[in-house]
Amino acid sequence: MESRIPFRLTKSELEIMEVLWQEGRPLSRGFIISHAPHRSWKDSSIHILLNSMLDKGAIEIVGFEQTGRRIARTFLPTLSPDEYYVMQIKSRNIYTRERLPNLISALIADDDVDDQLLDKLIAVIQARREKLHSKKNG
Repeated sequence: MESRIPFRLTKSELEIMEVLWQEGRPLSRGFIISHAPHRSWKDSSIHILLNSMLDKGAIEIVGFEQTGRRIARTFLPTLSPDEYYVMQIKSRNIYTRERLPNLISALIADDDVDDQLLDKLIAVIQARREKLHSKKNG
């Protein structure tokens, strides 16, 4: 994950972000409105919300699409849900790298964590270890 200035999304901005993450493709304002049925914001506020998200660097304009007689901007998130939530944890004063094992332990404490998932986690850690060693030796 690239280093960026941490930001926090409001509840309304997060609702928009969830639509963008779920669709995984550039979306227009109209599409976002029509696919966020349980939203806490009014249709008329979407411009303010999108501009705020652009200012924070949470989304970017990636193109335009024809919607009837109008041309609409399309947006994509600049980070994944995982990257966003990691940013939220790391931006807290209480977070230190020494707490990382405790965080991972808390994440895998659920009953739905099985051997297959643990093997994947071990592979991720091993790949990170190899990358660190190659930096030291390279």
